[in-house]
Amino acid sequence: MIVLGYNGFTRAAGLFRRHYGATGVDRHLLIGHDAAAALVVDGELVAAVEEERLSRTKKTADFPARAIAWCLRKAGISLEHVDVFAFPWSFTRPVVAGMIEEVLAARMPLSGTFDHLHRLGELYTGMLSTEAIHADFVARTGYDVDPNKLVPVSHHLAHAMCGYHVSGVRHAAFLVSDGRAEHASAITGEIHDGVIRQRDRGTVAMRDSLALFYGKVTRYLGFVPNCDEYKVMGLAGYGRPPARNVLLDRLVELHEGGGYSISAPADSQAYGALFDMLFDGSPHTREDFDYRVKVASAVQHLVEAVTAHQVRALAAATGLDTLIVEGGLALNCVANTKMLNQSPFRDMHVSFGASDPGVAIGAALCVAGGRRGGDAVAEHSPYLGPSYDEDDVLAALSARRDEVSWRVVPGGAVADEAAKLLVEKNVVGWFQGPVEYGPRALGNRSILANPQHADIKDIINLRVKRREPFRPFAPVVLEENAPSVFEMGKKNRSPYMTFVFPVREEWRERIPGACHVDGTARIQTVSTRQNAALAGLLRSFTALTGVPCLLNTSFNVAGEPIVASPEDALSCFLRTEIDYLVLGDVIVEKTGGS
Repeated sequence: MIVLGYNGFTRAAGLFRRHYGATGVDRHLLIGHDAAAALVVDGELVAAVEEERLSRTKKTADFPARAIAWCLRKAGISLEHVDVFAFPWSFTRPVVAGMIEEVLAARMPLSGTFDHLHRLGELYTGMLSTEAIHADFVARTGYDVDPNKLVPVSHHLAHAMCGYHVSGVRHAAFLVSDGRAEHASAITGEIHDGVIRQRDRGTVAMRDSLALFYGKVTRYLGFVPNCDEYKVMGLAGYGRPPARNVLLDRLVELHEGGGYSISAPADSQAYGALFDMLFDGSPHTREDFDYRVKVASAVQHLVEAVTAHQVRALAAATGLDTLIVEGGLALNCVANTKMLNQSPFRDMHVSFGASDPGVAIGAALCVAGGRRGGDAVAEHSPYLGPSYDEDDVLAALSARRDEVSWRVVPGGAVADEAAKLLVEKNVVGWFQGPVEYGPRALGNRSILANPQHADIKDIINLRVKRREPFRPFAPVVLEENAPSVFEMGKKNRSPYMTFVFPVREEWRERIPGACHVDGTARIQTVSTRQNAALAGLLRSFTALTGVPCLLNTSFNVAGEPIVASPEDALSCFLRTEIDYLVLGDVIVEKTGGS
């Protein structure tokens, strides 16, 4: 059985811009963002890529025509060979009826009610209905697919299935917490051998979305909601949790069974005024660093308190020892670590596709059928996208021969040569194998540096990434060495940069470039089995320095997707102050004229 999962709508950006003001700073507040495609053949995930990597439009919500075409080419098949097309949105009649009821129940003038219903009607008929989804697929692929082959999967179920299959476990409790799905923002439950059971008491309405509330604070502090929440998380590390959290006290009510409600207006001017009142702020003070830290610390503490409440109830209800957390809020790696360490769960998994890239994978695997019985299988690899051979690399280099020089390192010794470059204060672009999936650079499209240099964060932030100086960087570390450098708590590995751990006291002065201001680091652990090239580089670097980790950040500049092709990598290399570029077994330098 061949199943293609995909996420994205041709009309999403236009409809949300016209009806809901999704433009400028609010441009990502729409359905279908992080468009992607994933192909499952006889139960095996064989290919997956995000549309942004190919279109070069960050967080695009467009129909993933390029991603679908690449997945099919990778498998050597055409659309005619696909048995089912799985789509991670399911706007059934009961779901839409519930959306209409919410509009009717809202306290607003009748004119406002009719306006809301009109906008909802256009969104449904133009984008969300079965007929609109079918028409979009046919128009963008040119393939007149049988409508019965287009199978909708509920958004949160797709999230849960992605996390379940990537984890490799058989039995687990789950928490999916997202900005929004069809009609809810969070669900909880348990999965046994691929069969999911949802808890009614763990469902949280969209109006009470914790992730959307975090996005409101993100926007209030001058950042882009549904994109820059990690900046707020980073800012929170510069402060301490408030002794009394005004956000929790005034706006949040926790309910028995793990539910909660959040009282905050939807309009940006109204919630801006509310936050000004609560924090004694103004449009001017929102730009002040210390003020931003105060507000960020409060909202981060709120997230940690609310998710702890959810997880306690979930643990008590299920009695299971493993937790899967997915959805956009699962990218809050600081909250993830506290969620696990303060809960009865013995282990917790957050996948490489935890945010909306994962729903294409989850929808496909859901339709393809979950595992039932037998031993747990190995977790899926994140290295699922396009790869390029030496001929591709040399062709890209030849097109830039006036700007770069290069040498091919023979005999697989590129790790040793790159490690020597990294001993010094060099910034190295590292390009190997297939493109990794999800929002994190996991060692195939990375920018690497030596964490022993205290000022290396400033160098990369200002000269390479062109982003805010308060932003931390993540260390990548050999899996067997991680517990000796970091206080791992209940974890013994963290392959997807989804947890934060304290750096051990004796290592903080040795790797200052990888320590956040609060002494923590969002680590990626690596083994030879997981990523042989990166593990080999780390072993070579360790042999030279005695330090088993490198600073690892995504190979891109602010506002652009992570690079995919050799041409993308060269373009980024030549537009920044990256010192060297390693493309497979080729080491590249800039010439004097570049």
